[in-house]
Amino acid sequence: MSEKIISEKKTSYGSLDDVANTALFMAVFIGVWQIVFMLGIWPKISLPSPYMVAESFVKIIWNHSLPVSIGVTLARLVAAFAISIALGTLTGLVMIKFKGFGKTLSSFSAGLLSFPSIAWVPFSILLIGFNDFGILFVVIMSSIFSIMISTYSSIRNIPPIYLDAAKNMGAKGFYLFRHITIPAATPSLIIGIRQAWSFAWHAIIGAEILMSIVGLGHILSVGRDFLDMDQVIASMITIFAIGLLVDRLLLFKLDERVRRKWGLDQHR
Repeated sequence: MSEKIISEKKTSYGSLDDVANTALFMAVFIGVWQIVFMLGIWPKISLPSPYMVAESFVKIIWNHSLPVSIGVTLARLVAAFAISIALGTLTGLVMIKFKGFGKTLSSFSAGLLSFPSIAWVPFSILLIGFNDFGILFVVIMSSIFSIMISTYSSIRNIPPIYLDAAKNMGAKGFYLFRHITIPAATPSLIIGIRQAWSFAWHAIIGAEILMSIVGLGHILSVGRDFLDMDQVIASMITIFAIGLLVDRLLLFKLDERVRRKWGLDQHR
């Protein structure tokens, strides 16, 4: 019990240190930004001050374009990412079941992991058109292969001794899969999902810049078209903040929880 309390206190202190370090970094960054602006190295149209960017934030929040865009982008992302997880996991399981198919598709998928997400956009426009389904297609194609490979690799890399021990105790079929295979593969699967999330986030912003009339990518595009660097930087900060928050508050916490439950975080 005392060890648990000590562990919780260490976690709490670690979190406070992280917040303090982040706040210090942000203060220094904004200070340097303001100094560079005041030196006039670049014209205001190219590098606005932090205050000008803050004003742009207020403007796009006040006219509702930012809240609406965040909602639309996240709705698209959740839909596409859910499809990616479902199809990617299912395909990965099929790859495990049929070894020849798995080997071939694994090599093919590894090649597509390095395929730039923006390169799917012209294909999607010609195949599906300028609509939400086209954007979803780009996001799915950019993230599904990471989940497929993660599912395939995490199950293949389960130590055989785990499965042999379970079989010797009578486990077989779906029971073996449900209670041994899935738990043993889960930590690696979570890492694959985090990677796929980053691919999906990159993809949806790129797709919205070229294919959408609403969304965070569209706000970025409008700022570029009207030479409004204030709005461009405000959009970039929003995109960065949402990506960071989702990863740290959801995916990272899930990864930590799984690692703690599975006894994999002794070195932390």
